[in-house]
Order: sequence, then structure tokens, then C-alpha cells
Amino acid sequence: MGAALAGVHCAGGEEGRVDMGVGASFADAVLRVAAGMSAGLLVVFSVTAATAQTPVKFTLDGKFEGPAAPFVVAIDKGYYRAEGLDVTIDISGGLLEPINRIASGAYDIGFGDINALIKFRDQNPSVPIKAIFMVYNKPAFSIVGRKSRGVTKPKDLEGKKLGAPAPDGSYAQWPIFVQANGIDVSKVTIENVGFPVREPMLAAGQVDAITGLSFSSFINLKDRGVPVDDIVVMLMSNYGVDLYGNAIMVNPKFAAEKPEAVKAFLRAFLRGLKETIKNPAGAVNSVVKRNDAAKKEVELERLNMAIRDNILTPEVRENGFGGVVLSRLDAAIDQIALTHQFKSKPKAADIFDASFLPTVAASRVN
Repeated sequence: MGAALAGVHCAGGEEGRVDMGVGASFADAVLRVAAGMSAGLLVVFSVTAATAQTPVKFTLDGKFEGPAAPFVVAIDKGYYRAEGLDVTIDISGGLLEPINRIASGAYDIGFGDINALIKFRDQNPSVPIKAIFMVYNKPAFSIVGRKSRGVTKPKDLEGKKLGAPAPDGSYAQWPIFVQANGIDVSKVTIENVGFPVREPMLAAGQVDAITGLSFSSFINLKDRGVPVDDIVVMLMSNYGVDLYGNAIMVNPKFAAEKPEAVKAFLRAFLRGLKETIKNPAGAVNSVVKRNDAAKKEVELERLNMAIRDNILTPEVRENGFGGVVLSRLDAAIDQIALTHQFKSKPKAADIFDASFLPTVAASRVN
């Protein structure tokens, strides 16, 4: 093509000038075709780049509520996509569902209670799921009571009725709470209640206290009209239950095959977490638009409680986001032994893998 154009441009004389005009038109046509081909190639390359993103299936531990904001903010802000990931996030129905989903390989990464994971690993040693990013440095496990029912401190539970759903994560820590606070458990009446009626029963005075997550039970009681100054939240972590809380977990096969995707996910999530902490009121919009039943002011309060009590702890401010102190996690496993008879008690390093965490500099609390 280049030689043909050169021959046309080199033609001389009158005839040559006429030929030159025709040649120029031909050249323009060729350039237009070439430009069109280039544009077409760019489209092809763009489509290829878009489809080349690594798909990641992620499961939450419940509904789209305030504390889930960092995960969905990272979608809405394009943080995952910027890392080459196509992330889909699904809700789940309870404490063990995220772990079971990840274990089965149906989901690549998820969010769940590390204490439930520790027990799961003991019962399923052939499925080496690990936590890779600690989100709730302190868990939201709580006993929530009412002053008007005579409950303001742990020992007040003696002689009272405690509403506790059998599969509740907070109730799973009850034996630890009892021992740490010298409660005579024989003097406490435990009533197995369903999750939907837990807060309504406390609001109606049918029980004196309940087990639940601080940022859920408090908000639900307040939303039902219980006066704020009548609600007592005993965060178990403030009463001798030194456990970690919810963490990001990964399917071992996915981690082995796509370690860079796992690291990319955590980098993007960390950006979403920092953005959420910086602007909770803006971040909560990403939750509300995914949950028709959610009220912004309710979910914002729930999110702010999680940030204050569970995420931005003194340990995190000192050490940064995402990691754990192995000696503390080992001590937590010892506490779990009060509620679970281990077949083979694990070490902290068996449960938590820090190799995927973002850099120390990136993980610092700004």
C-alpha cells in the first residue's frame, strides 16, 4: 500500500497533476479505511479488556445493612474493577451459611464470624478455609437488656429471663461471658426464641434481656419505640470475652489458583473501608439502594456503631487494618474451648493467613 501511494505522489506533468488529485482521493480513502480498522480494533481491545476481568463471587453474612457498606462502596466507586475484578455480592441467611458457601466452592470469598470458622475447621479438617482480613477487631456479640427490667450489668441477669436464639452467634459465647463475669447460670432462665421475635419480646417485656449483635439489637429496639435510656448494651468484648469478630475468608482452591486476585480484592476492599469511615453518610447510600426495606437514618446509625465499637479499635489504630495479633487469637481459641470440645485445637496461624494483606503503609489508619 505504501509503495502504491508513493508511485501516485511521484507522478509529474499535467497528467501527473490530474493523477495526483485522484491519488490523493485514493489515499484519503485508504486512510479512512485504516482509521476505521483502528477504531474497530480499539473496540475489540476494549471488549477484550472488559471481559478479561477476573470474576469473584462474594457472600455477606446477612442482609444489605449499614455495616456492609465497605463491600458495596468498593463496587459503586469502581475499586474492584480498577483492580481487574468483576465482583458480585450476595446476601445470606445466617451465621454458618457464608462459611458453608465458601467451603463448597460456590463462593470464592466471603464475610463471616472467625469464631464460627474456628469450630468449622475443627469439624471439617479437610477444608482448610482461612480468614485473610480481620474487619471486626472486636465482635458485636452482646447481651442487650433494659434498665426497667432490672438489667444494667452482667450479674443482674441472675433471676432474669434471657431470650436467646439457639443458632445465635452471641449466644454461642454465653458460657465464656458467664465464666468471665461470675454469673450463676443456674439462676438464669434461657428461653429459645426465634430471630424475628427476639427484640419484640424484649420490647414487650416478655424477656428481660436478649443475646444479639450490638448494632442490630440496639437499633431494632430503638426502632420499636423502646427509649434509648432504657436500653443497656453489654458488649461482650468489654466484659472479658476477648474474641475477634467477623473477617474476610477465602476458598482455599481459589486462593491457590488466583492469589493475585485475592490480594487485589483486599486492596479494593480496604479502599472501600477507608472511604466508608471517611464518609459514612455517603457510604450508606450504597446499602440502602440495594435494600428496599432499609431506612437511611437507621442503617447510618448501625454503620456508625460498627465503626466505633468493632472496626476502629485501639488495636487497629495502632497496628492498622486487617491483621490480627497471633497471641490474642491463640488466647481467643483457648476461650472458645470453653464452648466447644476440640478434636484438635488449632493454632492462630492455622486459622489466619496474613500473606494476602495490603502493605503496612496502605493499611495504616489515616
